[in-house]
Amino acid sequence: MNHDPSRRASFKKMLLGGAAFGGLSSLTLVSESSQLKGNINHGVCAWCFPSYSLDELCVEIKKIGIKGIDLVGPKGWDTLKNHGIHSSMCNGAEISLVDGFGETKFHDQLEKNYSELIPLVAKAGYTNLICFSGNRRGMDDETGLKNCELGLKRIMSLAEKHGVTIQMELLNSRVDHKDYLNDKSAFGVELCKRVGSENFKLLFDIYHMQIDEGDLIRSIRDHHQYFGHYHTAGNPGRNELNDSQEINYPAVMEAIKATGFKGFVSHEFIPKAEDKMASLAQAVQVCDV
Repeated sequence: MNHDPSRRASFKKMLLGGAAFGGLSSLTLVSESSQLKGNINHGVCAWCFPSYSLDELCVEIKKIGIKGIDLVGPKGWDTLKNHGIHSSMCNGAEISLVDGFGETKFHDQLEKNYSELIPLVAKAGYTNLICFSGNRRGMDDETGLKNCELGLKRIMSLAEKHGVTIQMELLNSRVDHKDYLNDKSAFGVELCKRVGSENFKLLFDIYHMQIDEGDLIRSIRDHHQYFGHYHTAGNPGRNELNDSQEINYPAVMEAIKATGFKGFVSHEFIPKAEDKMASLAQAVQVCDV
């Protein structure tokens, strides 16, 4: 992050300036994007900005310096390509957040879905494809680990062949996703070890892991080799990365940078402010270390 206090104060004033900022937003965002350090590859999750079409979102995020959009499936890839935006985390093979690899009854459908989509991801020039453990539904950790391992190993040889990394997201089970199985980094890291493939990683969601376990920087330092992607959001609330929330994002980003991570850090928060792109620009600046 740029530590020039006058520049940071000026930018914060513009972000909070309401109508005054609204009239200069495009110019300001372009100015800010030209000063990004390039150590963090910024992405964004499209679902957080429902008032923007995918076309519109691509146009706006380029002004901020964002290079990728998460959670876009094959139908949206041509739009991304038209704007020079990367599909930083593909989706479309999963069943749902609650029905995943943790239950063997879903394995046949998941194998079919991922076997169809993995080659398409690779053909489009992308490398990341999301997956989920699904809910626990009474399972203990060991049963869940065994089930996930069995299901994932059915698709890993194909993922390896096509150079696609399957990434299972860590979600909190305390607030947002009650009963989710893969709700701690220790579970996910153990699963990575059992699957035993460089093409299986964890999507480390900073917001979710702050809720369920905290100790974010230690987890990143100790287990970064298993983390293939990161998400951000302010906690509590899943809103802006500003002073109203508790996560020290510059310090967390410094820890990520120190690991040599070259993947994407994608912003997955729900803006409360009227100017959604100003909120996104502010998140990029906070995380641009």
